[in-house]
Amino acid sequence: MFGYYLIIVLLLGTGTLLNRNRVIRILLLAVFLAVQTAIAIYGYLHLNTGELGGTFYYDSLGVLFLGVLSVLSYTTVFHSYRYLHHRDDDSRKQSIYFTALIILIGAMTCVYLAASIGVMWVLIEATTLSVAVLIYHERTHLSLEATYKYVFICSIGITFAFVGIVFLSKALQETKSVNLSFTDIPGHLQNVNTFWLKLAFVFMLVGFSTKMGLFPMHTIEVDANTVAPPPISAFISTALLNVGFMAIFRTYSLMAHTSILPWMNHILLWSGFLSIFVSTVYILSVNHLKRMFAYSSLEHMGLVAIGLASGGIGYFAAILHMVLHSFVKASVFYQIDQVFRVFNTFIINKTGNYFNKNLTGALVMLLIFMSITAMPPSGMFISEFLIFRSLFASHNILLLVLILLMLTMIMWAVGKNIFTMLFLPQNEPTGKFVKISPWESSTQFFLLTTAIYLGLNPPAMFVQLINDAILVLPK
Repeated sequence: MFGYYLIIVLLLGTGTLLNRNRVIRILLLAVFLAVQTAIAIYGYLHLNTGELGGTFYYDSLGVLFLGVLSVLSYTTVFHSYRYLHHRDDDSRKQSIYFTALIILIGAMTCVYLAASIGVMWVLIEATTLSVAVLIYHERTHLSLEATYKYVFICSIGITFAFVGIVFLSKALQETKSVNLSFTDIPGHLQNVNTFWLKLAFVFMLVGFSTKMGLFPMHTIEVDANTVAPPPISAFISTALLNVGFMAIFRTYSLMAHTSILPWMNHILLWSGFLSIFVSTVYILSVNHLKRMFAYSSLEHMGLVAIGLASGGIGYFAAILHMVLHSFVKASVFYQIDQVFRVFNTFIINKTGNYFNKNLTGALVMLLIFMSITAMPPSGMFISEFLIFRSLFASHNILLLVLILLMLTMIMWAVGKNIFTMLFLPQNEPTGKFVKISPWESSTQFFLLTTAIYLGLNPPAMFVQLINDAILVLPK
């Protein structure tokens, strides 16, 4: 089945690139979305089975993120059409845009289901090349600068990850093993030289952090979000961060049953804490709407790293937080596109009185504020509470207090900026009024409501997928 999926994705991508007819383009995208949905359903129905000679594997975590990706694929394609329509881009640019989007979704699907660390490494680089085309879509000096920075730093990161894989292979040589599959490696790491394992973990953590957006490799994710089309910013801050988390989670799980586990947890705790600290510093002073929410992603990735390092319920909370963050943050950037069309700027102090200009969008922004800052009844309140609980249980009390203080400052800064945009008069009126259809906000209400539902009343199969995913970690 997966082989057919890859062939169909390549054919649809090629057809979209060569096609210039709007109706045919819509038809090709509809077929692609149907195929993407089919592979997600097929993966769930065939859990713990391999494809293409074991190159790809339908494990619980991969299928869970694949389901999230499939949902976001529908909403991102819809908002991409709205974005391209109001920009009035020509048919050629639209074809290139949607071709790159199809390839990106296909590459992320392959990363989620990759059964070995080598295959995953190659496919992560494929996501870099395809998303670079989308970041550069507006063809400005800023987008060009952000694109080459993204490609350059991601390539350095993927090189770091490769060096980490080399060190891991060096450790495995002591056991005469040459198999780099995720299911085979852990059984050979019990008595290897921990020096090579520590080097492997550090290099892979730094390398894959370029995708997850963790400190210190967070800068390219922020820059890319700032200049990319808003629907693509939504993907960079959700499904692509999930790619990074998947890579780090798999790396962590490979070595979690070895003696270096406490050392790895210490490294992750520091990475998570510094990510939240940097996010706090910048959010307190930022005046750019997209950059503010890009630094918000850095904060949440820091929380996820801390949840993973704390163990216990933190394992469950980390994965739950990634899923809920995906739905909430996608809604953020879809709504930001509407904000830009109303005010023709992303500068926060140049906006104002959004309630009178776009009532439905303003209601979305209020719900976004509650969700992204983890205020009840936000589903992210549950996942953050579980992360704090895991910190308390692991006796990291001082770290918990410091994080709570920083999150309070972030909540104040984000609230100040959002309420300024919603309620205060606009300082520099644009002189024109752009009417936004209320129906454009329906996807955001759907995603935000889904995040609340999954947090407060998660379905049994959803909980089971997460529980199955963390079985590879120590209790």
